[in-house]
Amino acid sequence: MNLILFVCSANIERSKTAEDYFSQKYPDIEFRSVGTNKAICQKEGTNYLNEEDLNWAEVIYVMEPKHKKAIKTFSRLKLGKKIKVLNILDHFGYYNPELLELLEAKISI
Repeated sequence: MNLILFVCSANIERSKTAEDYFSQKYPDIEFRSVGTNKAICQKEGTNYLNEEDLNWAEVIYVMEPKHKKAIKTFSRLKLGKKIKVLNILDHFGYYNPELLELLEAKISI
């Protein structure tokens, strides 16, 4: 598992935190992050969900079930086994210590 994609709504807080945090912790593994809300991603200049990243990833960690649903609506790729739902709600700012604790507890690399 060397290619990991994190997904949240806007790619500002949760998925971006996960990408940045784990990239520093595990420099030999590649991490990316995207958001599922196209309007917010465009407005904020963040990475929006795309086929290239979905194909690239060996594992896709989504923050909530709605992100898994968004991926299935967006893509015809069969990704079911690659997608892992973390059940981390949008209550945290970027690099929030509580968010980091949850990510550590829920993700095994």
